[in-house]
Amino acid sequence: MKLNKLGESELRVSEIGLGTMTWGEQNSERDAHLQLDFALDHGINFIDTAEMYPVPPAARTYARTETYLGSWLGQQKHKRDRLVIASKVAGPGRREWVRGGRTELTRANITGALDDSLARLKTDYLDLYQIHWPGRNVPMFGVTRFDPGKEVPGIPILEQIETMAGLIKAGKIRHYGLSNETTWGVCEFLRLARAHGLPPPLTIQNCYSLVNRMFDGDLAEASFREKLPLLAYSPLAMGMLTGKFSGGAMPPRTRLGRYADFGERYKRELVRTAADEYSQLADSRGLSPADMALAFVRTRWFVASTIVGATDLAQLKQNVDSVKLELDAETLAGIDAIHRRYPNPAA
Repeated sequence: MKLNKLGESELRVSEIGLGTMTWGEQNSERDAHLQLDFALDHGINFIDTAEMYPVPPAARTYARTETYLGSWLGQQKHKRDRLVIASKVAGPGRREWVRGGRTELTRANITGALDDSLARLKTDYLDLYQIHWPGRNVPMFGVTRFDPGKEVPGIPILEQIETMAGLIKAGKIRHYGLSNETTWGVCEFLRLARAHGLPPPLTIQNCYSLVNRMFDGDLAEASFREKLPLLAYSPLAMGMLTGKFSGGAMPPRTRLGRYADFGERYKRELVRTAADEYSQLADSRGLSPADMALAFVRTRWFVASTIVGATDLAQLKQNVDSVKLELDAETLAGIDAIHRRYPNPAA
């Protein structure tokens, strides 16, 4: 498994990262531990989690994913220095039961959230601590238009940076990153960090797949100029790019089939149409649709790690094996042709 350097830091992460958002909802603690063992045995060193997980989020399962990872880490302490472990602090709103509704990104809330995560994870530090989504009015999670009418007071970005700097100084985190962030947000974090002599964010974790390539534009420019690599999540668009939804199918055991009110952006008709065409292209090239989708994300120069999730070991094995595939020019041309017809249907 190839390891990629994160920006100008000392961290090197596997080109495939292990996502954990199904643990505690669709996966048991034993399932989680088996996935972790398999991942390490196959060269994966990057594990990504969040206090919010599992997804779909619910009060009854809140933080269960970190707990499952922590029970494994508690048994594997000798392997901690081989791993790059990332978690996330939830941003404001969305779920009133997260930390009792105390979700504004204040110094006290971020610090308290981290301390809780460290206790659940049974580790003294995180390699990367990410702000799960911005603490201000931004379009995200399938919304593409900025609405000034939704503006609300927020915690200054400088306070968030100062908090992360303090946590780095205290040895609780090695670096911090952004997630579901915009180009303006990336640049503002970097500007303020430089102006005040504070550590800048190391990474950005945004959605990226064949049906959502929004990062290709101004975010890619910011990534290049600021050496801020992407940790790409949902590279299979919640399974839409695996071929299992072809022809309008909705397998009941999938997340999109199991949770009626979840993942609406992936259930759009244009997403289905584009996914079917990508599946047909893969078939015509003698490829698995999932392998092609994952291999495409790995071809992007700004991607440091492609985060995959699985509900069973067979899925995880297929995802890991996709690193053996290198897409040829004809396949890449076919992908670009479909993208021109359906630019970003899941954005």
